[in-house]
Amino acid sequence: MEDDYIALAHGNGGRFMRELIDEVFVRHLGGDELDVEADAVPIALNGGEAMITTDGFTVQPLEFPGGDIGSLSVHGTVNDLAVAGARPRYLTLNAFIEEGLEIAQLDRIVASLAKAARDAGVKVSAGDTKVVRRGEGGGLYLATTGVGERLPGVKPSIDRIAEGDALIVSGSVGDHGIAVMLAREDFGLRGELRSDAASVMALTEPLLALDGLRFMRDPTRGGIASVAHEIRWASGFGVRLAATIPVRDPVQSVCEMLGYDPCYLACEGRVVAVVAEEQADEALAVWRALPQGRNAERIGRIGAAGERVVLETPLGGERLLEALEDDPLPRIC
Repeated sequence: MEDDYIALAHGNGGRFMRELIDEVFVRHLGGDELDVEADAVPIALNGGEAMITTDGFTVQPLEFPGGDIGSLSVHGTVNDLAVAGARPRYLTLNAFIEEGLEIAQLDRIVASLAKAARDAGVKVSAGDTKVVRRGEGGGLYLATTGVGERLPGVKPSIDRIAEGDALIVSGSVGDHGIAVMLAREDFGLRGELRSDAASVMALTEPLLALDGLRFMRDPTRGGIASVAHEIRWASGFGVRLAATIPVRDPVQSVCEMLGYDPCYLACEGRVVAVVAEEQADEALAVWRALPQGRNAERIGRIGAAGERVVLETPLGGERLLEALEDDPLPRIC
């Protein structure tokens, strides 16, 4: 890859994206003030504690089984607040519309966005639109900012993680990535799989009552493997993922046919949580009692300082999971 130009790999959540953020954005905007590790960060408003996050959405196609770029923009933004321990309240929306987009499709997408916002209990309070010339955009890009209020209880943070902690996931992984890929029909494949895109607030809020909760993340770009590498980079601890990672049969079948690894595929309605070992079973029970978490599983543990990210295989072996470099499915969110 040319070092002097942006490549798709700079947006996949892996090593190149991290280096780009560190070497360009953090260098100019101030490493002490710009928190690039967190999904959402606190801001001071008249003495209260609020949280703010921002995101952009370029998924292709714009509509896919289980969602569209409109509902995805709401879910992605509120989920970043939710895993940071906040309750989302307000959104801003910026729409970059390409000349030639069918107005009826735009209307469907905005209606879907509005419904997702109502269902999540958030209000779209400000916005802007721009139109770019034909051929200069992907039909429609959306950018959002979300503001929420910090909830009582544990303040999940990557610096709370300790050796021996358990990793759990709220449901099957890779559904969103494969659903979008099938919707593109790039490989001549079809299926009934739907994206898992949804708000995760019902999953995150109950865990804040557990004093053993360390950290939460929604495994979007780069999947659970990239979450594991984020933990390793920020904490210094290794991560050992188990063979118990839940993967639906259709997702596994497509991965085997095309050579994808489910650990690297995006989810848009799941939560990975790190919990003290002694409260892992309690956290799983909380999730499994909810419709959104009935397929929750323990998927690994935090290893010793200096260790790598390792996947344990069903036959008792193990293999290294490297940080994502090439993007297997660009424009997935």
